[in-house]
Amino acid sequence: MNNNAADNSVSYLHYKGKYSGLKAWILSTDHKRIGLLYMVTMLFFFSVGVTFGVLMRLELLTPGKTIVGPQTYNSFFTLHGIIMIFLFIIPGLPAVFGNFFLPIMIGAKDVSFPRLNLLSWWLFLAGGIMAIVSVLMPGGPVDTGWTFYIPYSVRTNTNVIPALLAAFTLGFSSILTGINFVTTIHRLRAPGMGWFKMPLFIWSLYSTAWIQILATPIVGITLLLVVFERLFGVGIFDPALGGDPVLYQHLFWIYSHPAVYIMILPAMGVISEIIPVFSHRTIFGYKFIALSSVAIALLGSLVWAHHMFTVGMSGTAMFLFSLLTFIVAIPSAIKVFNWVSTLYKGSIQTDPPLLFALAFIFLFSIGGFTGLIQGALSVNMHIHDTSFIVAHFHYVMFGGTGFGIFAAMHYWWPKMFGRKYDFKRAKRAFWFLFVGFNTLYFPMFVMGWLGMPRRYYDYLPQYQVYHVISTVGSWILVTGLFLMFKNLVSALMYGEKTTEQNPWGGETLEWSTTTPPPLENFAVIPVVTDAPYVYKDNDVLTQEDTH
Repeated sequence: MNNNAADNSVSYLHYKGKYSGLKAWILSTDHKRIGLLYMVTMLFFFSVGVTFGVLMRLELLTPGKTIVGPQTYNSFFTLHGIIMIFLFIIPGLPAVFGNFFLPIMIGAKDVSFPRLNLLSWWLFLAGGIMAIVSVLMPGGPVDTGWTFYIPYSVRTNTNVIPALLAAFTLGFSSILTGINFVTTIHRLRAPGMGWFKMPLFIWSLYSTAWIQILATPIVGITLLLVVFERLFGVGIFDPALGGDPVLYQHLFWIYSHPAVYIMILPAMGVISEIIPVFSHRTIFGYKFIALSSVAIALLGSLVWAHHMFTVGMSGTAMFLFSLLTFIVAIPSAIKVFNWVSTLYKGSIQTDPPLLFALAFIFLFSIGGFTGLIQGALSVNMHIHDTSFIVAHFHYVMFGGTGFGIFAAMHYWWPKMFGRKYDFKRAKRAFWFLFVGFNTLYFPMFVMGWLGMPRRYYDYLPQYQVYHVISTVGSWILVTGLFLMFKNLVSALMYGEKTTEQNPWGGETLEWSTTTPPPLENFAVIPVVTDAPYVYKDNDVLTQEDTH
């Protein structure tokens, strides 16, 4: 299963295997090391994506040219979208924290296919490098937007094909991760851990994995068809060749709207772990939260055409997709209701993980309500392709998934590395992030409602005040990111060492292992014996209990 015989007296960070140095990491099949490989590469790509985002905001500080021309601006927002979506948001929680904690939380020693797990990281790295290299190739960086809409993506002379192949490769990585997670959850759960005894984070990963397996091949094939169309002039999507550009939109969004739930469901799982721990209460409505994850995955696969109300669909189709959009909000609302109910009359401990979790609920709720506004047909016609959509998307994706990733980092960091971070610095960084995020994105709702189009290089002077506020918000947000990562890296290098197994008082299985976790997680596979989602008072037979 791993590169050497199991030695559970040694943490996964320090065991000596077949290789040493960097090779011991990039060739390791240990799920925990692979999770950290994902974290390092993902945060590198995240920093590149943030850089492009800040440059976009600087350009929009004033009407006309501020720092770059329109072609460069188009490349900025395209690369920002591709990197943030495909290299940070989609893989963020499943690839990092799913890889690291899924086997431990279900009482397994590793995932079902460790070598396939390593291959998925190599594919992720290859896809990311291809995306970055495409910027430097002759022809210039891709400028189509992250959606690669036809007909522009078959007619532009920029490096569309390398970017398409990069996205295709990243899709393969996602599919392999999904297959691994589904098999692991089905086959390697600890004795006694029935479906309704699994942690809610595992339920969210399970629902996400099925989306990865079933939806990702659709966009992969679609992107390959665009490559063929550019190389061989095959008329599939290009109307000049007899193709149908609306068909491309259908195929793209059949994947890309479920992809929204690939992004958000694991974050919801993290919040479902953090809320009961820091309110010192058992989660309210465990089964409803668990089944709502499955419902979101199912219903979220049926609403793709609400991105396309302006393409000329029939009235019946528009009505049905609008109705489904409102229905898919119900399981999300169930989660928010149950999280708030868990907090009600709890003994709340406002440590950094809870602050990020509460910010998630607040920001995701704004994103969700504004999504319902867009689901209304008459309103959608008015705000389609305005900056209102940009604000909504970022409140769901960054305010939701991004803050979910930050919450997971602060929740599991001491467990992963055996080092404590500074709480005061973490809280200071949180407030910069929260204030900066809302200052950056909320003005986009207002100017979008007033008619400011999205993806425009230039704008009328009447929108400048909103762009100035938004750009200042980007500076505050970046300051918060810098403070947060500085604190975490400092903790990694100089933080107080800890071997405390359960610093937060958590009740899931990862808190019953040593800190940092040992090579194969458990010397003896634990046995789950009692109430769902409660692992205390001898409900779990841990390694120490069996000695």
